[in-house]
Amino acid sequence: MNYHFITIEGNIGAGKTTLAHLLSKHYNARLVLEAFADNPFLPKFYENPSQFAFPLELFFMAERYKQLKELVHTKDLFQSVTISDYLFTKCLLFAKVNLPEEEFRLYQRIFDIIIPQLVQPDILIYLHAPVQKLQSNIRRRNRSYEQSIPDDYLFRIQETYTHYIRQHNIKTLFVDASNADFLGNEKHVQVILDALEKDYENGQHFLALP
Repeated sequence: MNYHFITIEGNIGAGKTTLAHLLSKHYNARLVLEAFADNPFLPKFYENPSQFAFPLELFFMAERYKQLKELVHTKDLFQSVTISDYLFTKCLLFAKVNLPEEEFRLYQRIFDIIIPQLVQPDILIYLHAPVQKLQSNIRRRNRSYEQSIPDDYLFRIQETYTHYIRQHNIKTLFVDASNADFLGNEKHVQVILDALEKDYENGQHFLALP
């Protein structure tokens, strides 16, 4: 397996963290997980998006930067692979959906200053699931502040992700996660492991789960 930095992305409830845990265990990899629970603005954002979107996104960007910046300065002799359950560009994609135009332009200026300092992944695994599946997963994990996320919001996030991936020609394993059950079905994880043994050109490479 030739990829040293693998990032998993997808919409809210797509199964990113679950898959990241399983892959990191398989590869004995360093695991970088989004510290969403530490963001004090997250519950407030879902109650009042217009008031709390900007501090929410700034907090996320600062925390993600701090985590990923450490990858540049630290190397673990016993772990040559790093698995992350988020892409730093996620900051910009969510901000584009959540912020009004003027705030987004300011946010983007900060983002553009920061991103050259970070290591980019060798390959992106994108989990694409329909909104109905996402809502089912969100209900199952039962975080109180997520239970009223509208379908339209999830759809806009989905569209923003897929547009970004197409536009930037990122080396991406685009996984149809409509029936994904990474914890309960070992064959679903094996599809990902088998795919990571191959080399790919830049662009999207589509995977279906059995």
